[in-house]
Amino acid sequence: MGSSTSRLNVRNQNGITRVEFLDRNILDEAIIHQIGEEIAKLIDGSAKPKMLICFKGVEHLSSAALGTLINVNNKVKQKEGQLRLSDINPQIYEVFQITKLNRIFQIHDTAEKAIASFA
Repeated sequence: MGSSTSRLNVRNQNGITRVEFLDRNILDEAIIHQIGEEIAKLIDGSAKPKMLICFKGVEHLSSAALGTLINVNNKVKQKEGQLRLSDINPQIYEVFQITKLNRIFQIHDTAEKAIASFA
């Protein structure tokens, strides 16, 4: 698969960039790197980004993917933006709790609740 193929489904919803993953398992280093770059471009293209990353359908995340999420969060903060995560399955959410990442990120059960939470 060529690197030009997006791993993300991105759409704009009321000024909020909504990102969904096409992969069920986000474990491969190359894919994680590509996802990180794609999201970084979205953030760079926005003055005060409002971003929702929706994990609907995602079953597994590697620790490298979590690292990428932390980088994304930092980038959004640098631009005085807002980041929300939603639809994280219970197994993945457990990892967020163990690593205390649930304290760093604003996590919502559904994309709708996440969208409603933007200021």
